[in-house]
Amino acid sequence: MHSLPRLTDRTALFLDFDGTLVDIAPRPELVWVPPVLPDLLQALRLRLGGALAIVSGRRMAELDQFLHPLVLPLASEHGARRRDACSQLHGVNPPDLRVPTEVLQRLVQREPGLQLEQKDTALALHYRHAPALEGLCRDTLTTLLHGRADLALLHGKQVFELKPAGPSKGLAIEAFMQEPSFAGRTPLFAGDDLTDESGFAAVQALGGQGIKVGAGPTQAARRCANPTELRAWLASLLATQLH
Repeated sequence: MHSLPRLTDRTALFLDFDGTLVDIAPRPELVWVPPVLPDLLQALRLRLGGALAIVSGRRMAELDQFLHPLVLPLASEHGARRRDACSQLHGVNPPDLRVPTEVLQRLVQREPGLQLEQKDTALALHYRHAPALEGLCRDTLTTLLHGRADLALLHGKQVFELKPAGPSKGLAIEAFMQEPSFAGRTPLFAGDDLTDESGFAAVQALGGQGIKVGAGPTQAARRCANPTELRAWLASLLATQLH
C-alpha cells in the first residue's frame, strides 16, 4: 500500500466496484459491501469537493442499492449510462437484445453452470461456475455479434458481455473530467479487470494514474493486492493532510 499515490486537493478519484471496492462474489447479486464503505466514500467525496465517481459495469440501480443511502456520480454498464455530479442522466439508446436474450436463455437452460445477467443496455454471460465452457460462451456471443455493428463483445473476469458499441469506462471518465466538480484536477482510477484498461488509459493520458487491483497484466502505473488493501488506502487518505 505504501506505493499508492497520495491525494491532493486537486485529485479527482474514480473507482470501479466489483473486485476493487468489494470482493467478487460467486454470483453478482451476492456481493458483500462492508458497512463502512458508504460513509468512507461520502467522506472522501466531501474531502475532494465532490470529485469522486464510481465507474462500473454494474447497473445503476444495483450500485445505488449496494451503496444506499449514498447517491454518487457514477458511470454504469461500462459507460453506457452515466449520472453526473448534478444528478443529470446521460446514456445511449439501448440496443435491440431480443434475439441474443432468447439464444442465451436457451444456453443457460442447457448449461446450468452458466448465469445470464440482463442489464439495461447489455447482456453478461458468467461462466465462473463452469470455466470449461469459456470457449462455448465466446463462440456463441461471437456468432450473435455477426452483422451487429451496434454491439461489441467485452471479456472480463470469467464473463463475456454483449454491450453497446462505443461507450467505455475511459470515455465516461473523460466526460466527468469536463464537469466543474472534476475539471482541472488530476484523475486517479482504481480497477481490477481487463474492462478497466480503457479507464487506466484515459486517466494516464490526462496526467493522472491508474491503480490495478490484483494480479494480471495492465497498463496502470500503480498496483495494490486486493479490495481490502484498497479500502485501507482510501481510509488512510482521510487522515492525510491534503496539499
